[in-house]
Amino acid sequence: MLITFKTMAAPDVLMLDNLAEYLLGIIGKQLTARGVITPDELPAAIQKLEAAIVTDKKERAEHDGHFHEGEAGHDPHEIPIGLAQRAYPFLDMLRLAQKEKKDILWGV
Repeated sequence: MLITFKTMAAPDVLMLDNLAEYLLGIIGKQLTARGVITPDELPAAIQKLEAAIVTDKKERAEHDGHFHEGEAGHDPHEIPIGLAQRAYPFLDMLRLAQKEKKDILWGV
């Protein structure tokens, strides 16, 4: 199922519910039928998501080139898409909403 995040400060961001649930979990929110991230919550949410991206990049760098190593049918340089790539549109939305002091809503 697709989840649409909306704010007056940025274009809508659509993502699959499993990614939305994961990203919201990182920032301390739950994926419910309807929800909001208030301007007061945005600084901490941005900090948590940025920290998770740094951790993910560090872990990926440590394991670079070792995904599927030795498995038949897999390119030894095949690396799954990282958190930074998946989270960037949402992180950009958080930053823009913070700049303009706007809520981010979903399920509306």
